[in-house]
Amino acid sequence: MIALKSRIHKVYVKRFKQKSGEPKYGSVNKGFTELELQHFLRNVPNDKFRLLFKYQAYLGLRIGEVTKLHISNIDFEKRELTINSEKRRKTDSMLIPSELFKETLSFIGQHETEIKQAKGSLLFKDHGSHNKEPFIDSNYTRKIFRQAIQKSNLESVYGYSDETMRKERPRALHRLTTHCLRHYAITRFSKATNGNVVLVSRFARHSNPSITMRYISKDKTELYDNIDHVFNQEELLARIERIKNVK
Repeated sequence: MIALKSRIHKVYVKRFKQKSGEPKYGSVNKGFTELELQHFLRNVPNDKFRLLFKYQAYLGLRIGEVTKLHISNIDFEKRELTINSEKRRKTDSMLIPSELFKETLSFIGQHETEIKQAKGSLLFKDHGSHNKEPFIDSNYTRKIFRQAIQKSNLESVYGYSDETMRKERPRALHRLTTHCLRHYAITRFSKATNGNVVLVSRFARHSNPSITMRYISKDKTELYDNIDHVFNQEELLARIERIKNVK
């Protein structure tokens, strides 16, 4: 009976929640800031995970796509990456930024033996891993990500999941997850192209541009500055004084 309720709950959430198109985290910024990203990368434990997270941050790869990267996916002459898209079930290609490409070549040179042992998997699994695949496990990657976030003092919880149907403790909803690196990539590309929706959607590899818009973090500086200005008590009193003087 409990298992049935759990299944019904999952189907309900999948089919009926968030039908408005608004993300469940509302206006919370799910993307890294520039300073947060650099601070986070400095606290990533080794070059393999650093390279993995950079592929997410600079090309917007999903975690299931980046962990499975194979050297055969890279055209070294064209500096081009072939991606087996996780969501669209299609093959896409992207240009690898020059600095990321140099870092990739350096990584391959330093870890040639491990990559060969992993049958060409660029991000080979760690020794002693129980994962049967030659590439690194997604859940293990999330664990490393969380550790680096905590070490960077960037841990932040914006809410808790509703687990009432499953008799489980509410699960913390973290502001920064591995998918937020994809948010960062899409937002940065959008700013650099002056919000060109067509280009940004192609970069994000979304079939529907409206989905892309959910990924672009809104800059709240102007909003917050105006809130401060409108509701500033001293400014309000100064206005009242000016009105009195006019009279």
